[in-house]
Amino acid sequence: MVRELTIHTPARGLHEITDLVAAVVREARQSEGLCTVFVRHTSCSLTIQENADPSARRDLEAWLHRLVPEHDPLYTHTAEGPDDMPSHIKSALTDVSLSIPIIGGVLALGTWQGIYLWEHRRDPHTRRVVIHVGA
Repeated sequence: MVRELTIHTPARGLHEITDLVAAVVREARQSEGLCTVFVRHTSCSLTIQENADPSARRDLEAWLHRLVPEHDPLYTHTAEGPDDMPSHIKSALTDVSLSIPIIGGVLALGTWQGIYLWEHRRDPHTRRVVIHVGA
C-alpha cells in the first residue's frame, strides 16, 4: 500500500507527523512488515526524535542551525535566499527516508519516539511525503 500525504509546514522546525503515518499503517491492516516514509524534497528531511520534551527538539534545531549557518560566503547557490543552501545541506546531513518496523499492526516506535518532518526553510511550505507499507 502506498499513500502520499500533503503536509503544510508553517515555518522552520520539527513538525510531528507520527499520527498521520500511524493512520496509514492502520489503514493498511498489515500486522507485520515495514513502513517506509519518504519526503519528496531537497530542503527538508525526516527524523525520529524525542516527542515528550520540546526542549530536546529546540536544542537539536539550534545545534544544526549553528553547524550550517546562513550567509556563509562560500555558498554559491543563493538565488532562492540565504536559507536555501543551508536547507539543502541540512537535508543531506539528515534523512529523506525512514524505515520503521510494524509489529502487531502498529509502528514499532519507542516510548518517547516520534516521526518528524524537519522543515529547514524559514517560510511556510507544502511538502509531499510518501508512505509505503509492505510485508
